[in-house]
Amino acid sequence: MPDDFAELTQRLAAGDRAAIEPLLERHLPGLRVWVRSQCGPELNALESQSDLCQSVCREVLEKVDRFRYEGEGAFRHWLYTTASRKIRNKQRYWLAQQRDVGRNKRMLQDSSSGAEADLVDCYASFCTPSEDASAKEEIERIERAISELSDEHREIILLAKMCELSHSEIAVRLDRSEGAVRALLFRALASLASKMQ
Repeated sequence: MPDDFAELTQRLAAGDRAAIEPLLERHLPGLRVWVRSQCGPELNALESQSDLCQSVCREVLEKVDRFRYEGEGAFRHWLYTTASRKIRNKQRYWLAQQRDVGRNKRMLQDSSSGAEADLVDCYASFCTPSEDASAKEEIERIERAISELSDEHREIILLAKMCELSHSEIAVRLDRSEGAVRALLFRALASLASKMQ
């Protein structure tokens, strides 16, 4: 997999714009999880996550010339940063419009079994899904537990487990020492495990 990523990014760096599509496909399940977890229940009720992911991918395709190969973590960081910016824009839009969440119908979410299986696979990197639970129930349980975390704990879990950033990369991003990042991640995962029970 890493060799495949290196080949795709080298093709991209050489000007082969077609190489971005397989990169996006490879990271789409993680992007879906990132979007779902960053939106929160209010925005999830108002916006289609599929539309948000599609918008992120479209922007990445349009700005592919700005991408520099610095490793797979850098690509994920670029992708998820783009998604976070889109989500903040949507949150500002709904606040500016003073939309009443209670008056809006819940958007139909992508409930295909393939998409749900992708989400469970992504969450499995830091949670062990129950074998007897349906994919949808498991996703809801995990997301409910994640939403109950503090902002600090949620962010470090997403950076470490979804973006797959190293402790040193997270330390730079959060302006902390690597030791502090390790300790915070340990506490965040323990808190998540507690909420999952």
